[in-house]
Amino acid sequence: MGVARVEIPRSHPRYESLVIRERLVEGFVEGIVVPQGLIAHGRGECFDYLIGERTIEPALKAMRAAAAALLLAKHPVISVNGNVAALVPGDVVRLAKAVNAKIEVNLFYRSEERARRIAEVLKAHGAEEVLGVDDATATIPELFSERRRVSPRGIYVADVVLVALEDGDRTEALRRMGKTVIAIDLNPLSRTSLAASITVVDNVVRAVPKLAELAEAMKTEPEDSLKSVLKTYDNAEVLSEVLRYVEARLRELSKTMRERVWSSGSP
Repeated sequence: MGVARVEIPRSHPRYESLVIRERLVEGFVEGIVVPQGLIAHGRGECFDYLIGERTIEPALKAMRAAAAALLLAKHPVISVNGNVAALVPGDVVRLAKAVNAKIEVNLFYRSEERARRIAEVLKAHGAEEVLGVDDATATIPELFSERRRVSPRGIYVADVVLVALEDGDRTEALRRMGKTVIAIDLNPLSRTSLAASITVVDNVVRAVPKLAELAEAMKTEPEDSLKSVLKTYDNAEVLSEVLRYVEARLRELSKTMRERVWSSGSP
C-alpha cells in the first residue's frame, strides 16, 4: 500500500506541523509507526500549542542536564520507538555518537518485523549497531507489556536511558532498577514526565537535534563541571517552571483575545 504525497507550500502557516504529520503517515505505511502512535502524536501536538511550538528555557535547562548525564554515563542507551525512528533517525544516531551511547529498539506494540524495519531505518542513517531486535532476551522486572523485553547489552545494563515518547510504566520500572531516565515528553503532567530523572518538555523534532548539539559542545567540559550541572538540577522545579510558563502564556493569550474581540466591535 502506498501513500499519496501531498505538496505542502512553505508559505502554509502550519508547514512544519504538516510535514511532521506526513512523515508519520509514511512511517505508518512503511510499517514503522502504529496507529496508536499517530494518536499519541496528536495528543503531543496539543501540548506543543500550549508552549508556543518552541523550545522554552526550562527545556534547555533539562537538555543541558541530560547531556551531562549521558556524557558521564558508563553505559548510556538511547531507546527508540516507531515515531522517533520516523521523525529523527539521523539525529538519534548523531546524539548516540556524541555521547558514545548504544541505540536500542523498544516497542509497546512489538512485532519482530516492525523492530527489524526500525533498525534498518536507523542503520540507513548511520547507526553501526542497533540492539533490541534479535537480542531482546532480558526482562525488565515488574513490567508486563512488550516493553519489558530488552537487550542484555543495552537497556538492561544501562545506567542512563534516554526515552522519547514513552509510556509511564516503563519509566517507573527503569527508575526502580536504579537507572537515570531522561524523558522527552510534551506533557509535563504525564507519568513519564513525573517519574523521570530529567524531563525535557519539548517536541522530539526540536529536542533531539538540540540535545545532540549540546552534547557535542559539552564533550570538552571537565568532568567536575558536568557533575555540577547534574548536582544543581531539580526536575520537579523544572516541571514547575514549565507549568508557570504555560500559565503566563495562556493569560497573555487570553488578554490579547479579549482585546481583539473588543476592537472588532463584537458583543
